[in-house]
Amino acid sequence: MEKRTNGRVSIMTFPGQTLLTVPAMFDGVLAGVADIGVSCPSYEPGRFPLIVSMETPGITYPNTTVASRVLWEVVQEFQPESLARFKVLHMYTAGLNHICTIDPVRTLEDLQGLELRAAGALVPIVKALGAVPIAMPMSALPEALAKGVVDGYISSDDVLMDFKFAEIVKYRTDWSPSIGCSFAVVMNKPAWHALPADVQKVIDDLALEQSVWTGEYMDKHCAEALEWAIKEQGLEVITISPAEKARWDEAIEPVTDACLADLAAKGLPGEEYLAKLAELCELYGK
Repeated sequence: MEKRTNGRVSIMTFPGQTLLTVPAMFDGVLAGVADIGVSCPSYEPGRFPLIVSMETPGITYPNTTVASRVLWEVVQEFQPESLARFKVLHMYTAGLNHICTIDPVRTLEDLQGLELRAAGALVPIVKALGAVPIAMPMSALPEALAKGVVDGYISSDDVLMDFKFAEIVKYRTDWSPSIGCSFAVVMNKPAWHALPADVQKVIDDLALEQSVWTGEYMDKHCAEALEWAIKEQGLEVITISPAEKARWDEAIEPVTDACLADLAAKGLPGEEYLAKLAELCELYGK
């Protein structure tokens, strides 16, 4: 952004929740504490229902690049009311979710009663599989795994290396119940309107490019993290059979049905939204 505005705009970042904590991110941007913020809508249950519905099972995304582009385009088309108070700069997703555990999970029976760290839309999925969802910040998970407070977690592959989880969990079941969390990069509207029109155009022109770039980065980083975990930490990747996968998929079908019923009760176009996600996923996944 700085380069494309010839230095007229610069971005000062505050990583690691040093300016706003995750729970306060969206409201902090609305209040002008930060001009721009990035957070995960599913961290605030009920506030962004249409956006979070992308994280329910039912659509198989080939990678994060496709998922991020699809999310951005669908949000642009549907303009969710929950984001109306923000200027949305771009959207992207985390990587594909996988089940990572201390002990191997090869069948649906192995999941029964397991305590798994899960957040947002993953919670009902974990329950449907017969496991027990445990809510906690990702930063608290290493200690919880080391002490046996939880048996594993569901997340994308990057955390295997970034949080060194592969030093504790030794099994990754190659079954993705959903895409990872959706993320929104939002800007305070008064701050946005204070920018000159030509600067606004530069930022708008970056939106799709940034969503795709972030997806590509996540795909590359997740692949690197998985390779590190396998080679350096002895992680075993478990591939379940098609018949076993069908059992798991059948178990979570009611989760999608419940999500659509909830959206309909709120007067939101859930079926149309998910149909568009599926359409674009097929288009860009070719």
